[in-house]
Amino acid sequence: MRLALAVDTTAEYGSVALADEAGVREEVLLHAPQGFGQVIFGAIEGLLRRQGVALREIDVFAGASGPGSFTGVRVGLAAVKGLAEVTGKRVVAISNLEAIAQYGSSSTRVAVIDARRGEVFAAVFDGAGHVIIAESVLPLDRFVTSLPDREMEWISENVASPARFQGIKAPQALAGMMAKMALCREALDPAAIEANYLRRSDAELLWKEM
Repeated sequence: MRLALAVDTTAEYGSVALADEAGVREEVLLHAPQGFGQVIFGAIEGLLRRQGVALREIDVFAGASGPGSFTGVRVGLAAVKGLAEVTGKRVVAISNLEAIAQYGSSSTRVAVIDARRGEVFAAVFDGAGHVIIAESVLPLDRFVTSLPDREMEWISENVASPARFQGIKAPQALAGMMAKMALCREALDPAAIEANYLRRSDAELLWKEM
């Protein structure tokens, strides 16, 4: 049975998970205010030890590609790419918005993440996970007014749904869902995996203003 190990360190709370084709074996919620770089490999080691799985037995690695914290995205992707390089395996990069949309059940799902500064990361997917409205970062009110007037699910962990949508609370831990998704997707060479920031970094914005 194929195994997938997933890592998500893109937000305040992160997670690691192990899944096989029957479902998630274990998912661990992580909180590391000082940075996930100090805890991620220990969390992975503990997870594999509890499950009696050796690193070499992992068939595919999955990393959250964002959007989210710039540092967090880099830490998580670097971790899975490094593990894949060491073991000679491949990697799947999964959008956090795509993963959040999987928690819905309707034919139209609005996935939303708080991007701070009065903005949200958001996208709309159909029930099969296909993009209806592409991922973007924009003010919440502008995004809401751009949506068609029809029945949709609003899926988010940290942004309350407007009254006209059915609100669904997404979990803080997304690695389990990402591990399951990775088993159904084409994995790539670690060097081909890229981050999905959507927004430019503070350093880039500051440079433009100078």
